Amino acid sequence: MRENIIEYLNDPLLVVKVQNFFGVIYKKHVENNESSVIHSEHLERLDEENDLKQHKRIPSNTSSSSQSSYETDSSVEKEEIECTISNKFWYYLFVIGTALGDEIFYATFIPFWFWNVDGAVGRRVVLVWTVVMYIGQGFKDIIRWPRPGYPVKKLQTKWAIEYGMPSTHAMVGVSIPFSVLLYTMDRYQYPVHWGLIIAVAWCSLICVSRVYLGMHSVLDIAAGLLLSSALLVVLIPVVDWLDGVLLTSHCSPALVIAVSILVIVFHPNADKWTPTRGDTTMIVSVCAGILTGSWTNYQLGNMAPSDSNPPYEIIWPSIDMIGCTILRTILGFCGVLATRAIGKSISYAFVCALLGKDKNELRNSENSLDNKNKIIVELSYKYFTYGMIGFNTTYVFPNVFDLLFINRPTYYTEI
Repeated sequence: MRENIIEYLNDPLLVVKVQNFFGVIYKKHVENNESSVIHSEHLERLDEENDLKQHKRIPSNTSSSSQSSYETDSSVEKEEIECTISNKFWYYLFVIGTALGDEIFYATFIPFWFWNVDGAVGRRVVLVWTVVMYIGQGFKDIIRWPRPGYPVKKLQTKWAIEYGMPSTHAMVGVSIPFSVLLYTMDRYQYPVHWGLIIAVAWCSLICVSRVYLGMHSVLDIAAGLLLSSALLVVLIPVVDWLDGVLLTSHCSPALVIAVSILVIVFHPNADKWTPTRGDTTMIVSVCAGILTGSWTNYQLGNMAPSDSNPPYEIIWPSIDMIGCTILRTILGFCGVLATRAIGKSISYAFVCALLGKDKNELRNSENSLDNKNKIIVELSYKYFTYGMIGFNTTYVFPNVFDLLFINRPTYYTEI
C-alpha cells in the first residue's frame, strides 16, 4: 500500500496531469512532421505500449534535459513529445512563484527585511532558512533521485542538473513564511489569521510552480514539505534561544566561522558535479556574515534593548519614512552589488594565485568532480564574497545609513 502511494506520487504522468490542468498542452510529433494534441491518459497508454523500461532515458544533467525523449527499437515508430502553453496567466504566475525560492529573491528579501522591517526576526529567520536548506541540499546529494523524466517537459531548466528529492523550493516555501509568522505573531500586534493566509498562499504558490514547470514530482514536493515542517518544530524554539547566545557570547564569531567552514567542507558528495554545493556555500556564508555583523554591532555598544515590551504596535511609515526606506534600499543594493563584484574579483584571483593557477583558464575549465582546483576556488570565493555581503548587510550599511541620518529608528533596539 505504502509503495503504491510512493510510486503514484513519483509518477511523471501525475506531473503531466498538473500541467494539463493549468493549460500546458502536450502534442505528439511524428516523423511526417504532423502533430496532434494528447492528454495524460493517452501518454499513459503510450507508456504501456512502448514498454519504457526498455528505452534509454536522457539524463537530466545533459543540455537536452528540456527536450526529454526516449529511444525505441526499429519496430516502434519514433515519437517526440512537444508542448505549448495555452494559458499565459498561470505560466507567469508560476514563474514568479518559483522565483520566491531563487537566489535573486534571497538577495533582495533578506537585506530589505533587515534594513526596513526587523533585525531580530531577520536573524532568526535566516538561521532557520540556512539549517533547513543545508539539510535539504545534503539529502539531494545523498538520495540522488533524478527529476521527472519522460514524458514530462521541463518549462524551466535552470535547476535541471541538480537532483530532485526533496524539493528545497518546497522547504523554503515552509521555512521562510512560516518562521516569519511564528517569530512575529507574539512580537507585533497584527491579525495572525492574515499572516497565516499569506504564509499558506506563499508556500502553495512555490510548490505548485515546481510541479507545473516540470522540475519536481509530487513526491519531491511532499517530502520537502514534511521534512521542513518537522525541522521547524525543533528549530523555532532552538534558534530563538541560540540567537541570544550568538549575539552576546565573546567567542561567537569564531564558532560561527568554524562551523560554517566545516559544514561546507563536509557537505555530502554527489556522484556527479551539480551546483548544489556551491549554492549551499552561498547560503551558509550569508548566514555567517549576518550573524557576525550583528554580533559586531552588539559588542561595539550599538545595540540596546527596547524600552517597551512586546507585542509592539506596527509603525506604519509616513511620507518621510517611505522616502528614507527607498533611499536605504537603493543605496544598500548598490552596496551589495559592489561588494559582490569586488569581493568575487579579489577572492577569485587570490585563491587562484595561492594554487598557482591561471584564473581565466580555471574559470573556463570543465565543471567536474575531478576538477578539484576549480571546486576549491569556487567554494572559497563564494564563501568570502557572500560572507562579506551578509556582514555588510547587518553592520556596514546600517552604520552608513546612520551617518546619513536615514537609518530605521528601531534598528539598534532589536535584540
